[in-house]
Order: sequence, then C-alpha cells, then structure tokens
Amino acid sequence: MALIGYRRVSTYDQKLDRQDLGDIDQLFEEKESGSDRTRPALREMLTYVRAGDEVLVWSIDRLARDFRDLQDIVTQITDKGAGIKFLSEGLAFKSGGDDPFAKLQLHMMGAFAEFELALIRKRQADGIAKAQKRGVYKGGKRRIDREKVVALRTEGLGPSAIAEQMGVSRMSIYRILSEPTAG
Repeated sequence: MALIGYRRVSTYDQKLDRQDLGDIDQLFEEKESGSDRTRPALREMLTYVRAGDEVLVWSIDRLARDFRDLQDIVTQITDKGAGIKFLSEGLAFKSGGDDPFAKLQLHMMGAFAEFELALIRKRQADGIAKAQKRGVYKGGKRRIDREKVVALRTEGLGPSAIAEQMGVSRMSIYRILSEPTAG
C-alpha cells in the first residue's frame, strides 16, 4: 500500500505549502485551474494508483471544481481498489465502500464547491460590469513591458526576481525570455 498525495493550486504564483499532506510515498502536484479536465499531474496520478493505495488530498476543491468531475475522479480511484481521503473535510472513500452517509457528504460538499465557484464568477462579472461603467476597466490581460523584462535580464536579474519586481508570474517572464526577439 502506498500513500499518494495530490496537491493543486490555480496559478503559478500561488504556493502549495498550505496543503500539508504529511508523509507520503508519491506526490503529484500542479499549478493548473481546477476546471481544466486535462490536468497532467491528475491524469498521471490516476494512472499511477494501484489497489490498496490511498490518495490524500487537502480538500475537495483542490481535486475538482464541479460535482460531476469530483464524482468521476473518486470513482476512478475506488474502482481501482484504492481509497481517497480529503483531509480538510475529514471524508474518506474506500473501494467497495457503500457508506451512504459518506456519499451524502461527498454530494453535498461537491455541490457546495460548485456553487461557490459559480458565485465567484458572478461577483467577478458584476465587478467588471461596474468598472466598465466607470470607465476604469479596459478588459483583457494586462500587457507586460517586454523591453523592461529583457533589460532586467541583461542587468543580471533572474526570472524570479524579474517576476517579483514587475508583479507578474514567473511563467510570464519565462515565456517572454523564450521568444526569439527577446535576445
């Protein structure tokens, strides 16, 4: 039996440290949106899991953002003869486990996570609409001064330092520095 950990945050500038899973044998982690069904580390973890293993996840919303996806992932794990445990919620599911109360809790928590995401999106859309009326929202992604990125790199700063100084993600800096025109 192996203890397998899965940790996820939504963006590159977020940290995984908060999701302490304790001592585990194999860790899968990624910085991807929970709504993206093609998350590489998740797919790799689902392939890796064997009968008798236990998957540890900090919380339900770290595994899935909608109820259907949550149900599908938990079923894939338990169908392999493995178990899954959500540490924050204190929920555990085992292969062949027919605990009606645990199933009810999973359904309720999954529905709450999906509802919470819908509320966040609605508040975001409302905020954008109000900002547009005031003329302070231009829309789209903000532009990064590519020349400044290249200049800071030429001065000897590393991608992490450049990202921190400019208030953008490291991935954005790497992307700019890998462009053919970046020198």
